[in-house]
Amino acid sequence: MRILILGCGWLAESFAMDMKHQGHEVWASTTQYEKYHRLKTDGIFSFIADFDNSGTLPDMLFPNKFDFVLNSIPASQKNSLSGLKMRFSNISRFLETIQWTKQLFLSSIGIYPDKDAVYHELNADGIEFSEKLLLAEQLMLQLPHTFVYRLGGLFGKNRIFAKYFANRICTTGEQFANFVHSDDAVRLITLAIRRDFSHRIYNVVAPIHPKKKEVILASAQKYGFDLPIKFEKGDSFQKVVSGSLLQKELDYHYIRPDPLDF
Repeated sequence: MRILILGCGWLAESFAMDMKHQGHEVWASTTQYEKYHRLKTDGIFSFIADFDNSGTLPDMLFPNKFDFVLNSIPASQKNSLSGLKMRFSNISRFLETIQWTKQLFLSSIGIYPDKDAVYHELNADGIEFSEKLLLAEQLMLQLPHTFVYRLGGLFGKNRIFAKYFANRICTTGEQFANFVHSDDAVRLITLAIRRDFSHRIYNVVAPIHPKKKEVILASAQKYGFDLPIKFEKGDSFQKVVSGSLLQKELDYHYIRPDPLDF
């Protein structure tokens, strides 16, 4: 199987190495020369591509057919709306020059507003979606055979929640955790290659939603990080993003269903 990864970030690189170890041919884009050389050393067909400036093919012998495209180029909040439109329009132009069986675009549950609500993919009525993330999803969904995973907060390996609050004041402790472990995210991406989907957009979130304060305390104890200086009352909206649609459709059992065990 031949796989193309656009934007080989932290999660995509884990997926790339899994696929390489299974004997698949993996191509991956990056904007960083250090990562380009590292991926190449690991047996990945890496190439430099800056979709903020161009939608052209890399200057190399490049296949024109792929079995699966993982598109993990982010729609960052720091970018302007016009900049993101240019980025994802360039990606579209690039993808229109090749053929693929299925594309999976990695979006974020940040598309849902920070309000007291339980969010499901199939109920979009009246929701004030993030304009930037929605634009990216809509541009990608105009392409054929394309599906979207809206990922929860990603943790695993060296991403440990307590690390980001050590010796700091935490004001988000009363919010629910809408997280997913990288082990489950990689497995769910892998399942997307061969499984047929009934819908085009899915939330990818662990099924258990403890308070963030509980996750900080648990991960600090597990990994030896200092606790926050204190927990203060801040934005305590009760936002829960449900990943049950994908879990039921794939009959998927999470390796790490509870962020308290991340």
